[in-house]
Amino acid sequence: MDGYSHTPVLLHRSVDLLAPRPGGTYVDATLGGGGHALELLRRSGPDGLLVGIDRDPMALAAAAQRLAAFGGRVELVRADFGELGAALAGRAGRIDGFLFDLGVSSPQLDQAGRGFSFMADGPLDMRMGGSPASAAEIVNGYGLAELVRVIRDYGEERNAARIARAIVRQRQRRPLATTADLADIVRGTRPAMPAKTLARVFQAVRIEVNGELDSLRRGLEAAVGLLAPAGRIAVISYHSLEDRIAKEFFAGKAAGCTCPPDLPVCACGRQAGTVTILTPRPIVPDDDEQRANPRSRSAKLRAAERT
Repeated sequence: MDGYSHTPVLLHRSVDLLAPRPGGTYVDATLGGGGHALELLRRSGPDGLLVGIDRDPMALAAAAQRLAAFGGRVELVRADFGELGAALAGRAGRIDGFLFDLGVSSPQLDQAGRGFSFMADGPLDMRMGGSPASAAEIVNGYGLAELVRVIRDYGEERNAARIARAIVRQRQRRPLATTADLADIVRGTRPAMPAKTLARVFQAVRIEVNGELDSLRRGLEAAVGLLAPAGRIAVISYHSLEDRIAKEFFAGKAAGCTCPPDLPVCACGRQAGTVTILTPRPIVPDDDEQRANPRSRSAKLRAAERT
């Protein structure tokens, strides 16, 4: 596991919400280094099964080593969590719990060669695995309007237009090739550039590279369809876009009939909700966890149960 050490966020709170039962089948849809998966295996007894899914081959290799002692109780699948339906074909109604721990992991951020962070210089890549285009291809190839959309919508950055124009001007002289190239351009758009703006821009490009938000929507939809009765889904998000998707998805699935009130007969077919929300408010790391793992500070945990 050299180079892939990761501290799982909200470990016990998330697994508590999934309430593993002896002999249950659980899916860690964002396996990473396997920290959450390890706890799920421990709590599901000697007959519990764990399917670990990740698009990053380095994460799968690290998790395989970490979970090797569990032998046949573990199945690892290389896939994006947006492909859950295909990855888990034939298991509909037989999954007792799903965990989604979203965003980018500490090992991905810390390895300069992956190109995820503005804190170290490296190739402008940001691919988690299987993505068709790198970050360099996006920042050098997208038109101005597309760049503004990405930075504004995925980074929630109010200066998106100014930053996008600076990128376009720079790449006319020389293509952007490294994380330092992109960071320098962003810093040059205003004096005393705050680190949070750099983080927002890098987040926006990473989300576009990996199609993260569309994958989340597809993954949550598939997970609900695959859950056994009383099965549960837990989602740990790290920024408002992810959290909003999880919140609105659970709220939509918890709602009953959505027909207009003046319609005499239900036409939508949803007489009752398909999930019960377990977290009216998101759960966040306590002070001790935030001190021990500063990257957990933005985490929010939401969960729901299949009715």
